[in-house]
Amino acid sequence: MEKFTTPRVLIVGAGAMGIVVGHNLSLAKASVTYLVRPGNVERLGRPQMLYSYNDNTLKAFDDYDVITDHADIAKGRFDYIITTLDGASMQSDDGVELTKAIGKAALGSDIRVIQGALFFDSRRWFQHVSGLPGDQFTNGYLCIHAYPSRAVTLSLHGKTDPALLAKADLAYIDSMDNSLILSDSAPAVAKGFAEVYNACGVSHCGIVPEEGIAMMINTLFAMFAGCDLLGWPKFSEIDPSDDVWCLAIAAMKEIQGLSIYGEAGRAAVEATTEAGVLEGNVAWEQQMLPLDLQEFNRFHHGGKVSKQDHAIRAACLAAGRAEGKDMSALSELIRRVESNVRSTLAR
Repeated sequence: MEKFTTPRVLIVGAGAMGIVVGHNLSLAKASVTYLVRPGNVERLGRPQMLYSYNDNTLKAFDDYDVITDHADIAKGRFDYIITTLDGASMQSDDGVELTKAIGKAALGSDIRVIQGALFFDSRRWFQHVSGLPGDQFTNGYLCIHAYPSRAVTLSLHGKTDPALLAKADLAYIDSMDNSLILSDSAPAVAKGFAEVYNACGVSHCGIVPEEGIAMMINTLFAMFAGCDLLGWPKFSEIDPSDDVWCLAIAAMKEIQGLSIYGEAGRAAVEATTEAGVLEGNVAWEQQMLPLDLQEFNRFHHGGKVSKQDHAIRAACLAAGRAEGKDMSALSELIRRVESNVRSTLAR
């Protein structure tokens, strides 16, 4: 593949997260292209207005190209492809066809892939469906919090400017130490992409061990289920001895104990407590201000990607049962969430 002085990055999906990542890559002097459904082309034909909670400014982003056909993936001669779809979309029939198209375009080339969809054992699935060798792709975890601000209203805190926020297509906060996390499962891919992304100067991409980050991500969905059952209160308002919270943490520990996570999982089981998890999330809640973290989580995990979250919990339960492990806490947590959903739909 011909090498370009300017890195060429294809972003699959142009939702809030994909747009923010693309904006940061454009600041890094990368050439950004979006692969979207035809119905999204008109929306992307005008500048995307981004409200940043970090500095309370409105940013216009239009430095990108758009393609709609899977066949155009190979024609773009990209250096990197990054997927930003949720796990349920990635594993749908359309997602499978997309993954096969990515594999067809990248196999035998120098294209490197960041697989950003969240679902259980996603690396094994992506390698099987795409046909790519393990050293050509890695998992990516997007930690920037972004949402479509015209469709969702969150409470205002601190110095948030409501007038600028009202003009934005999406709003985001980038306040984690690592805004984008790559697993070390393909070191050259992770190192190369991190160098490209970190040139933006406003956001940071870190590289971490695959085993630990996959476990941490999957256990979050047990905690989110507990938050959902509690009605998404602020973390600072949760009683660590609350029965629902204790059930969620017990489910987290069952997920940590799955054999796929090895010694790291066993150590995590010993270290995880109701009070300790809550303390860490209270700190997270403060770090995310002025964005209201739990209102964001209610929108995102309680609605937008709830199908993805349910699927991850179910897959963890199935994996544990296949190993003969006691998964009673996770099973009960899932039962309560499903009952809650049925009750809501019946209203």
